[in-house]
Amino acid sequence: MKKHYSILMALNGLDIGGAETHVVELSKELTRLGFRVVVASNGGVYEKELALNKIKHYKVPMNKRSLPRMLKSYFLLKKIIRKEKIDIVHAHARIPGFLCGLLKKRMRFTFVSTAHWVFDTHGGLKYLTNWGQKTVAVSDDIKKYLIDNYGVKEENIFVTINGIDTEKFSPQQDYTDFAKEYNLQENENRLVYVSRMDEDRAYAARLIINIAQKLNNVIPNLRIIIAGGGNVFDELKKLSDEVNRKIGRKCIIMTGARTDINKIVASGKVFVGVSRAALEAMAAEKPVILAGNEGYIGLFNKESFAKAVDNNFCCRGCEMSTEESLYRDIVYTFNSIDDNERKRLGKYGREVIFKYYSVNKMANDCIEAYKAALAEKKKRKYKVLMSGYYGFSNSGDDAILISIYSNIMKSGRNIEVTVLANKPEQTAEKYGVNVTYRYNVFKVALAILNCDLLISGGGSLLQDRTSTRSLIYYLSIIKMAKMFHKKVMLYANGIGPVEKERNRHLVKRVVSRADFITLREENSLEELRKIGVKNKNAVVTADPVFSMESVSEEEAKKAFLNSGVPIDKPIIGVSVRNWKDIEPFLKDMAAFCDRIYDELGRNIVFIPMQMPYDASVSEKVRKMMRRPSYMLSVNCTPKEIMGAIGLMEAVVSMRLHTLIFAANRAVPMLGFIYDPKIEYYLNLFKMPSGGDMKDYDMNKAFESLKDLINNRQKYSEGLKEISDVMKKRSEDNVKYLLKLLDR
Repeated sequence: MKKHYSILMALNGLDIGGAETHVVELSKELTRLGFRVVVASNGGVYEKELALNKIKHYKVPMNKRSLPRMLKSYFLLKKIIRKEKIDIVHAHARIPGFLCGLLKKRMRFTFVSTAHWVFDTHGGLKYLTNWGQKTVAVSDDIKKYLIDNYGVKEENIFVTINGIDTEKFSPQQDYTDFAKEYNLQENENRLVYVSRMDEDRAYAARLIINIAQKLNNVIPNLRIIIAGGGNVFDELKKLSDEVNRKIGRKCIIMTGARTDINKIVASGKVFVGVSRAALEAMAAEKPVILAGNEGYIGLFNKESFAKAVDNNFCCRGCEMSTEESLYRDIVYTFNSIDDNERKRLGKYGREVIFKYYSVNKMANDCIEAYKAALAEKKKRKYKVLMSGYYGFSNSGDDAILISIYSNIMKSGRNIEVTVLANKPEQTAEKYGVNVTYRYNVFKVALAILNCDLLISGGGSLLQDRTSTRSLIYYLSIIKMAKMFHKKVMLYANGIGPVEKERNRHLVKRVVSRADFITLREENSLEELRKIGVKNKNAVVTADPVFSMESVSEEEAKKAFLNSGVPIDKPIIGVSVRNWKDIEPFLKDMAAFCDRIYDELGRNIVFIPMQMPYDASVSEKVRKMMRRPSYMLSVNCTPKEIMGAIGLMEAVVSMRLHTLIFAANRAVPMLGFIYDPKIEYYLNLFKMPSGGDMKDYDMNKAFESLKDLINNRQKYSEGLKEISDVMKKRSEDNVKYLLKLLDR
């Protein structure tokens, strides 16, 4: 990346705070690396530090959500961007991001943002946010928040750290002038706390003030230094003055907003705080007690490292800070450990900073985001439209959507994907994709007109066993795409059965015009040839779902917990669906499940793959059973279902994608055949069949299940080998797609 780029940092203000310090340190490091940095904000105590480093600052009132201020800020930013010839705008808060997003639509600059915290999304506030072309998140949990709450695509998020200047914050820092200013004495036991004194940040400061008198009674020569200004500073200052009056001396010092935080931190023996301030104290080799508004971790050490890193030292998701926990840990750190142990804790903290939190790493992470955003201008942008059975609450088909979309995004190409789906708003919110309602003819036609390539698939779209109407729908989409001279790819399709002669003729006529065809099994290629499709660009790959990633084991256990499923003993998963003359089979399945419970001592968990139909038919079986059973929540995502299946001992299924989910997780399976595709995959996986829906044998099925359980490792190893091969083949689909786009 060329160093002559001009970068505008846009943020709310420059008073004491983690995000503000982050921006100042980032601006200084980028300047040192040769970039020209300009900062726009409402100003504050850090303006002097920017000036000392020859970084220009413009005052723009982006610190309040009022229409007059936002309008003024909009025009000021526009003027700054033009005057300074800005190449990259980097926004660091909601209002700057929103305003810069509006300007991006009218001006030619590259737009990046950083998410330092989580925002309230209620009451339309979600829409007062623009995360730019690329987003930098300061922790993995914020990355997940962006994906879950704003639908930001994973490939557009770069995770960084709160980089710390290890020279500025070091054990060698001289704090003599600060000590003189506040008449600090050598023999004092000083506790330091640094944060903005705002209502949503100063909870730990309030707790420290509340317990100061108790602390003073047990810690000799205690001095508490609280640094930072904000909207509750005056209130907390009054409280601290009252405590000092009761103690009879100035035990608590409240400094207000300061820029010499490095000296304040250096003056202390123990530090309390979170986020960037805690990292700065670690760099200064101070023992750190992590406590803040969002939770409490306590004394930082090797044991708490993983938890602290996971929430970026902010304690999100941890137990709440309390007076009792703070008092316990502060007293322990001052009174129960000696200077050597405090030094050891401090040295460990500084080692962590050098290894994971250097300001240079933070700057380079941002540069990578800038590079990726700039590269989008240079790469040709393709538009791909996906047509499939999406948005019908079918976990198998939604898993296909996730897998195709994910593989396209992983390619690193500049491809915009839109999905034709039922329930467009729900599908967009759930999976973070662009969606067009599949039954709005005019919108569908416009989407096809605007795309470069149509994907039809995956799944068994071209069949007439369920209905001719759906077959006509998918063929019509393909026909319209060819009418508009668009490229068409049948993506990992399962073909057939197509039984009606007229329908076979339609398939032959339309599919023959496709530019490329990938099929998920050899049977489908044979069926296509029998229909009369002689398209030479037809190859066998594999179902896209073989490449889908599962949730973690911990998240899978949560899916069980949220569904009320105990995990105290092995689980057999059961996946049933409605079919012709199904009632006798359901009765036999209920007896089969009771037998599993009685003779094998396993819990039965039903896996509904399509709502509400599978849940309804599963409930029928459960009501016929004598023994208890459970069902996965209807709210489980495909990845959660796959994760839950991964924790099962074996699966009994009528559904194809339940079998594929199980194969993906190397879980042995027993299938019941209602369609030739089930038999094909059971043979592929070398797994037993309970029989055809018209000719099944429950006794034989039970013996097969016992064999799967008794020889689980052997079957699991075989499935893993097959699944690994199928995953590679499924990834070939997107390779053919890219070649077709570039053709």
